[in-house]
Amino acid sequence: MADPAGFTGHPRGSAGYRGVLVGLAAAGLATFAQLYSLQGLLPELSGDFGVSAATAALSVSAATLGLAVAVIPWSAAADRFGRLPVMRTAIIAAVVLGLLVPLATDFSVLLLLRFIEGAALGGIPAVALAYLSEEVSPVHAAVAAGTYVSGTTIGGLAGRIVAAPVGEYSNWRIGVAAVSLLAAVAAVVFMLSAPRQRGWSPSPKQKDGPGLAARLGANLRSRRQLALYAQAFLLMGGFVAVYNYLGFRLGLPPFNLPQALASSLFLAYLAGTWSSRAAGKAAGVLPGGRRNVLLASTAVMAAGLAVTLFESLAAVITGLIIFTAGFFGAHAIASGWVPVFASEGKAQASSLYNLAYYGGSSLIGWAGGLFFQSAGWPALAGFVGVLMLLAAVLAATLPGQWEHEPRPKPAGRRLET
Repeated sequence: MADPAGFTGHPRGSAGYRGVLVGLAAAGLATFAQLYSLQGLLPELSGDFGVSAATAALSVSAATLGLAVAVIPWSAAADRFGRLPVMRTAIIAAVVLGLLVPLATDFSVLLLLRFIEGAALGGIPAVALAYLSEEVSPVHAAVAAGTYVSGTTIGGLAGRIVAAPVGEYSNWRIGVAAVSLLAAVAAVVFMLSAPRQRGWSPSPKQKDGPGLAARLGANLRSRRQLALYAQAFLLMGGFVAVYNYLGFRLGLPPFNLPQALASSLFLAYLAGTWSSRAAGKAAGVLPGGRRNVLLASTAVMAAGLAVTLFESLAAVITGLIIFTAGFFGAHAIASGWVPVFASEGKAQASSLYNLAYYGGSSLIGWAGGLFFQSAGWPALAGFVGVLMLLAAVLAATLPGQWEHEPRPKPAGRRLET
């Protein structure tokens, strides 16, 4: 049973703090490895089923769309039954469904299975940040959120760099199956590591329908929350569009890279593993806090995207690393900020962020292919650049961090337990 009375969150350095971070990092790995396992296999998928690049990308969009529509129901279940039971149910269901995806007999069946798999995966991002914000000391929440996002970057990377090489030297089905087995191992780590929930307990209001509607409405009426949801939609959409069609671009002149080699560029995700934690730490000490770090991260994204325009493999690699680092820095700040602004309905606040995040992945990730197919990489880059500009304008309306939340004490003065 939860015991929130008197519990102020696990302090940084404690066993409970480490358990939350290790558990959520493993859950993020399991989730995002499966969610994006097909992204590195899109050229093979296109050839196997005889569909265009944009149509093949629907296999990624189907999963992210399923996740987007499921996050709010998952968050409602988490309010009623608890954070950990919901995440455990979701991760088990997702692993089982992930093992069924390679058995798809045609493209329509594949899309259906991917949609259902994405809906199951939605139980992790829908609840993870609410669980984190309730179980970790508030003064360390930004750093903890950055660590969780680091786990998601490793998951996204693992799904791509495992599936693509295995798929090229065998077939895409075996590549996807290998990722699902990896996700099963990560799911076991999550089950064993995540500590029992102490900061959550159900209330009568949380158990009825009007309570859920009121919590959703409160977050949707907040201009600050809407600005953060826009970050999710615009930045994630542009990020997925770049990664969806990068493999197709590198398979064309002047690069002509084999898919296994092209997929190695997904190692750029490691930049996001570093930047997500670095952004969380910077937000705790720099003037302007999260807002300025969010704006700086978006600017880094734009600079990296501009470098990818050069017809040089070295430039593409460099630009992709910079672009990826900027995106995950921005995502770590925006996603970790959402529960802070939520006076009520933290799980719903995070779910609405994820709805926007994966809605952008599904819609913009597919729409970017129309620009790429019609006018090549410069058109795609221009489209994504406009999205980043809009995101920055909205981010500039957010307050400085210390205007609304406690500031962490300097590291030298902090007492750890």
